[in-house]
Amino acid sequence: MTRTPLALVLTLAASGAARPQDSAPPARPDPDAVARLAADYAAFLGKARTELATVREAASLARAAGTLPLPAGRALPGPGALPRPGARFLLGNRDRALVLVTWGRSGPRAGLRIVAAHADSPRIDLKARPLYEREGFALFQTIYHGGIRSYQWANVPLALTGRVVLRSGEVRDIEMGLAPGDPVLVIPAPAPHEDKNYRERKLTEVLTGEELDPIVAATKAEGSVSAQAEKALSERWGLQKEDFVSAELALVPATAPRAVGLDRALLGGYGQDDRLCCYAGVRAWLDLPGPPAKTALVYLVDNEETGSVNNTGATSRFLRDVVARLVELEDPASFNENRVAEALAATEVLSADTTTAVNPLFADTQEHGNAARVGGGVVIKRYGRGSDANAEFLGKLRALLLAEAIPFQTHTYKVDVGGGGTIGMFLAQENMEVADVGVGILSMHSPFEVASVTDLWWFTRFCGAFLAGK
Repeated sequence: MTRTPLALVLTLAASGAARPQDSAPPARPDPDAVARLAADYAAFLGKARTELATVREAASLARAAGTLPLPAGRALPGPGALPRPGARFLLGNRDRALVLVTWGRSGPRAGLRIVAAHADSPRIDLKARPLYEREGFALFQTIYHGGIRSYQWANVPLALTGRVVLRSGEVRDIEMGLAPGDPVLVIPAPAPHEDKNYRERKLTEVLTGEELDPIVAATKAEGSVSAQAEKALSERWGLQKEDFVSAELALVPATAPRAVGLDRALLGGYGQDDRLCCYAGVRAWLDLPGPPAKTALVYLVDNEETGSVNNTGATSRFLRDVVARLVELEDPASFNENRVAEALAATEVLSADTTTAVNPLFADTQEHGNAARVGGGVVIKRYGRGSDANAEFLGKLRALLLAEAIPFQTHTYKVDVGGGGTIGMFLAQENMEVADVGVGILSMHSPFEVASVTDLWWFTRFCGAFLAGK
């Protein structure tokens, strides 16, 4: 991405759309710094197409900064040895969730600061027995992950990515469609010349779930076309069709992240919900200037788009177990479950997730007095109905935003019209203080979501100030 000054976005703070909701004027970010951050984020987004890839890339960044594996509670050298303030650790959960830790000036029993975001995005997964043949084409049977508008995924170049365990037991990561020269897959939609009988379908049924099957092969020279597809799978990856039973393979957009607009004020790309927040949290954690006041964590988690299920979702015990290990590291002799509960009760969390912003073409989908706007800075989500953070914690976050001169806004969906959720509810069940925050984006859950690069800048700064304990 070219490091071009983002003149339009940098003037938004003076407009009503981006004015913070208190009296302190926002700081003005350096255009070159914003462009550098956007370029680094675009590179991350281009690689992190699934939760497996997101965790891999985040862990790689952490290891490059000297981060070590989190030791067991009694694994430190010498009796009573403690991690030094500023020490960095990481612990993964089955390659699909990750916790990054920076030891604070006060130990974990005094409570932690956590930025939590989800690493999965809406996509199309392959079924366990996907390969079939129809009308001279080999195709894959699929099932979608998360809430998608199915018609948006037709006629789009799709990459195949994920992991397979072969019959031999070998674990093999698969990726096709992201490297230059790679073939892609595509879901073909009917042309307007022939779709008369389909035009009365509802928006959500333009393509049904069972019609989201991509073309895999079309060679008919030797035997059946599906046999040719099987041959290609075997030659490229040693993959037999029976191996799909032990596979996690997904179709994701193959398009690269790109600057959007003449002024390059926006960035478009797949998976910004919620890899924008993943990156902002990781970047803020990496850039902490010194030991934070409290032990600082970044938690990347899987399966938010499907209800935070399974042992890598936010409903698992993984985060609680990490907190327990940290508490045990601080004082192995007095460790017990009550100490873990005390640490959790004193912990504060940003449940970081993107949200819908006012769309210039469909502005009436939002209630404008409480709607997020692209370029408006950090979003504090106020869903109501008992799901909001309490006033005291919101007051602390508001004070932090004002002290750091970070523009912010709030977002509440139109009553009885829209809605959304985050992992925040599951973290709050552990008796932690949790607030839902994020940035507003356009085209959410589509193959090409759009965000403001200055919003990314502000949100990264906010995460950093929060983790530092300011």
